[in-house]
Amino acid sequence: MGFVQMDPTRDDPPEALMKAMDEHIHQAIEAGVFLDGGGLDGGAQCTEVRLSQGQVTTVDGPYAEAKEVVGGYSVLEFRSHEEAVEEARRLVELHHQHWPGWEGSVIVRRIWDGPPPQA
Repeated sequence: MGFVQMDPTRDDPPEALMKAMDEHIHQAIEAGVFLDGGGLDGGAQCTEVRLSQGQVTTVDGPYAEAKEVVGGYSVLEFRSHEEAVEEARRLVELHHQHWPGWEGSVIVRRIWDGPPPQA
């Protein structure tokens, strides 16, 4: 699974990035690796539910102290972690190419389905 993290104060993505992402996702679907994905709202309608010291609390967003938020996610299936990292690199490059001034990251996490296969 990949999470796109970015500055929460950025404007909506430019049309050029949205087009490039549509093409990229279409190619990933054709290759059989794209399972799910989408963008996430900037946080005006988000709530954190937290357990701390035995107490459950809720805090509504947006969170002014947040330097980065998850702006999107994708679920893809690859044969190796290295392939997933290469896909993350391509996503960062697409953002760099089509969204001037964008800074952020893509975090790659394996969805837990048991211990990783032994090499």
